[in-house]
Amino acid sequence: MDRQKFDTFPITLPIKKIIRETPYVKTFVFAYRLGSRPGQFVNLWIPRVDEKPMSIAYDHGDEFGLTVFAVGAMTKRLHEMKPGDRVGVRGPFGRGFEYRSGQHLMMVGGGYGVAPLYFLTREALQKKCSVDFVVGARSKEHLLYTDRVKKMKGVKLHVATDDGSVGVKGYNTLLLEKLIFDMKRTASGRAKLRKCTVFAVGPEVMMKRVSDICTTEKKTGIACQVSVERYMKCGFGVCGNCCIDESGITVCTEGPAMDHRQARKNSDFGYFHRDSVGRKHPY
Repeated sequence: MDRQKFDTFPITLPIKKIIRETPYVKTFVFAYRLGSRPGQFVNLWIPRVDEKPMSIAYDHGDEFGLTVFAVGAMTKRLHEMKPGDRVGVRGPFGRGFEYRSGQHLMMVGGGYGVAPLYFLTREALQKKCSVDFVVGARSKEHLLYTDRVKKMKGVKLHVATDDGSVGVKGYNTLLLEKLIFDMKRTASGRAKLRKCTVFAVGPEVMMKRVSDICTTEKKTGIACQVSVERYMKCGFGVCGNCCIDESGITVCTEGPAMDHRQARKNSDFGYFHRDSVGRKHPY
């Protein structure tokens, strides 16, 4: 299929393939030229059920994938579907991640936030970047994409689990702090750190901690981008449902990927989120 513009109305696509990633997560593959960038999202619609924003796990040109955790009514219904079943897709929407060719990048992914960072890593390697890929999960059965990342040349994988079933016991932010500490021990490491960018996708509390680490680093800090998650409905800044406090910016147009300093200007970052009708809830 050739790509069309379908920002307002969804196009109906058949599911080409379904990959079971974990007992709770599946990747849904669609044969379609989406033309997306790492960090962007689509709105996925199941008629008579709901429409939800979904991060893009990868885009190979002739097909793209969405990695989905079955957590609510809509995603549980999606997990019941089979290859050949059709869903509605709108997008891609939002801003993607930004980096420079030849840079050193640090990916910090929590839970299914690992998927869009995998997309970013694939692209960055083609532009001669080097990557430290930090993955965190509650336990071994919740880890995502580690087998894929291990096969990538130019990538160092670091794993943390809350229960210690794989890798280091504890949060993935501890691994990030150790990587930064180790880099500062040598002149070449310090030079690399000054030009490095950290990318964080996952629970907002985790991203806030990553931002804190990058902010408190001496002098200018470390460049960092985060993927801010809000309840994005329209996808093009009209409905206002994904506005964040103080600034009033809409995440669907000014994000989801944004500089962490911009995210930190909003008092709800890392502390509150809003539901489908705009009610604020603490994390």
